Amino acid sequence: MSEPDPPTPPALSIVALDDDPDFREYILSLLQGDGHDVRVVATPRALYDTCEQRLPEVLLLDMKMGRDSGEQVLTQVRARWPRLCVIVVTGYPSLDSMRETFRQDVFDYLAKPFSVAELRRTLAQAAQRLGLGGAPPDRLRRELGRQIRLARTEHGWTLKDLSDASGVSVSQLSSIERAAHLPSMESLLAIAHALERRPSEWIAQAGF
Repeated sequence: MSEPDPPTPPALSIVALDDDPDFREYILSLLQGDGHDVRVVATPRALYDTCEQRLPEVLLLDMKMGRDSGEQVLTQVRARWPRLCVIVVTGYPSLDSMRETFRQDVFDYLAKPFSVAELRRTLAQAAQRLGLGGAPPDRLRRELGRQIRLARTEHGWTLKDLSDASGVSVSQLSSIERAAHLPSMESLLAIAHALERRPSEWIAQAGF
């Protein structure tokens, strides 16, 4: 019996770091053909610059790049963008390196040469488990709700406490945290001021 087709992932923003130009061309053609927003880079410096300009939802990270260490790149990525979904790809898989990378919160590990079906399945699983993909307003709504909830929890506040501090009603705050709707700019600024946060940082976390 043939293996069923993997689920189709939603359109994702993806950056692939690999020092092999043939692989970069292949992955760019493949993923763009699947409807993803794809950028490919050849060096860690280019990766950091690209992510700072616009944070992707998924990083495909080559672990063996000549003089550059994938492990060191992963450490830097985790320090700068701790929630970024990282999928490791390598032509030199080993149990020890797999264990080490999973300690740093890697979503999955693909050994080259992987099949198109394997890559699509992994991206679909990442999208489902981490809530990636979808229209930009959906991503922004989810991320703002999550960031506000985290900041409120760090303060030890209830929704009522945040309402009192921001002037935004409890029902509206609840709706925002549940990602039911986007806050108005006025409400967002009031909430961020009350929580001593910068709304631009929340928006950047959503990849904008």
